[in-house]
Amino acid sequence: MAAIQSEIGALLRRRGLTLGVVESATGGLISHLVTGVSGSSDYFKGSVIAYSNEIKNKLIGVRLSTLKKFGAVSPQVAREMAFGGREALSVDICIADTGIAGPGGAAPGKPVGLFFLSLASRDGVRHRRLDLTGTRAQNKKSAAAAALAWLKEYLLALS
Repeated sequence: MAAIQSEIGALLRRRGLTLGVVESATGGLISHLVTGVSGSSDYFKGSVIAYSNEIKNKLIGVRLSTLKKFGAVSPQVAREMAFGGREALSVDICIADTGIAGPGGAAPGKPVGLFFLSLASRDGVRHRRLDLTGTRAQNKKSAAAAALAWLKEYLLALS
């Protein structure tokens, strides 16, 4: 997977864009992968592991009403995480994730393996849903890989 991080880095550098990450269920894995590239300090400004709802709210600005109404694992929370992370980290692009890695944590309508990714940029905020079926470690790795693949796709689509 190291090749995709290098490609992302080159694309960010070429476009003069900065990146930040707000992670919940991936627990820092996306940031770890991004910073595994030499020179990532040119474009990666930082990250927040917002694992608890308290941190999502206090540091990232996810509204308590959103958390209460939709739950932490929801597209609404993922979008507020990416939007708030973009502001808090002062970056051009922020990727965020929230999900249920497993094996516990499932709730009615929210099975193990459900993740939401979000990407915030000057163009707005968008999200994607993932339905993963692996172990806890596999789900975290798959979610991080999906986030990086989406980021690369987004960067390649920029004119």
